[in-house]
Amino acid sequence: MPHRLLCVTAHPDDESGGFGGALLLAHNAGVETSVLCFTDGQAAHFRGGAAAGEDLGKLRRAEMDAACAVLGVTRCEVLDFPDGALAQQDFQEMVGIVVERIRLRRPQVVLTFGGDGGVNLHRDHTVISAVTTMAFHWAGRAEMFPSEVQPYAPQKLYYSSTPFVSVRDRPELTQLAATVPWSLTLELGELSERKLEAFRKHHTQQGVLTRVGDQVKKAMSVERYLLAAQRGIASVTDDAAMFAGVVNTGE
Repeated sequence: MPHRLLCVTAHPDDESGGFGGALLLAHNAGVETSVLCFTDGQAAHFRGGAAAGEDLGKLRRAEMDAACAVLGVTRCEVLDFPDGALAQQDFQEMVGIVVERIRLRRPQVVLTFGGDGGVNLHRDHTVISAVTTMAFHWAGRAEMFPSEVQPYAPQKLYYSSTPFVSVRDRPELTQLAATVPWSLTLELGELSERKLEAFRKHHTQQGVLTRVGDQVKKAMSVERYLLAAQRGIASVTDDAAMFAGVVNTGE
């Protein structure tokens, strides 16, 4: 059986801007990749001419499908949680959803945001970090969210490490923010152009490139991750690659 990877995000475009390189490298290595996105991005500042939130949500879902095709994603799923308000939602419900997807998709490696909230320190990103972390540790325990789906314990959890911080109308946070360090660096080389191509599929969000375009383009060639958890007892200094040490038992 092939290796499998699950990436859990908050908004359409997160998969490209935040995790596109890892997804491309995994696809090229024959890994089955899944993306689970909790919102359809209706609260975005850049709206691409959409008159209503529902219209923007439909546009952003289609854009994410197009971006995931560029990234070679095997399976992408967008849920219906409210954009910008994940902190007000039922936390246990969200954890249960990720637990279920882990048990169904059976990834050896899980990717998500760090607790800082990524480039824009977004609260939704921080919530998704906490949700995914709890689900990673609980999916293999039968007493947690018992169901007919067999428990499954993924082997490695990575947090993305932001390449820079840019918070709209909050320049002081650029200097004050505490961010996630990294233990693993992915050099994308020529794949950086594919990652940028995927991000550009999010046509409604092109204002992001206008606002922080130079920083985005500089960051496209490298992605950094922190090994946040690994099966057994391990040191982050020994982590040589995203699937290093992963055992494919066919489970």
